[in-house]
Amino acid sequence: MKIVIINYGAGNLHSVKKSFESANLNLGGTNDIVISSDASELKEADKIVLPGVGSFGDCKQAIMNIDKLFETLVEQIVIKKKPFMGICVGMQLLADKAHEFGEHDGFGWISGEVIKIKQHPEFKIPHMGWNEIKFNAHPLFQNLQSNLDFYFVHSFHFKVLDAKNILATTNYSEPITAAVIKENIFGTQFHPEKSHSNGIKLIENFLQWSPS
Repeated sequence: MKIVIINYGAGNLHSVKKSFESANLNLGGTNDIVISSDASELKEADKIVLPGVGSFGDCKQAIMNIDKLFETLVEQIVIKKKPFMGICVGMQLLADKAHEFGEHDGFGWISGEVIKIKQHPEFKIPHMGWNEIKFNAHPLFQNLQSNLDFYFVHSFHFKVLDAKNILATTNYSEPITAAVIKENIFGTQFHPEKSHSNGIKLIENFLQWSPS
């Protein structure tokens, strides 16, 4: 199986690839993990991963600047239903729009908007560090216990319109979406590649995931 991690200049590519390689080895090492922004390589992928670090608008523009990248993502993920995982801004880009340094259109694959975390005297922004999540029963979280800690770094969060698309939440002055799901589309606000054994297990689950 071929896993393509998208390189558009805005992700922890080395850390993400290393974590996927570790998870792959735990499962027998039979998957091919590659980093690419080439549309032809995405067409050969069995699963696609979109990391993201930085502002929503910059990440969206970086993707649109790469020839045929967005169109190929739509073809492979929305139409052909290949399993997809978005990480941090890679998850937020699934929204309809974001309100970060202006208003920006997202992919529109999961209804909702990206807004700033509410100011609160006891909670610093950005939300940075370990925080526990609560998740719904799902194969992507199998063999993980609820209330485990994962690593977050963000100032904006995905306000999802339909609760059925919320797979996990955390609390940081208010309930915050920690993971989303819609058919073959999965995303995490936290960074599994920085979440040690919990993150590796989640990636293992994604590598084994077969959406119905």
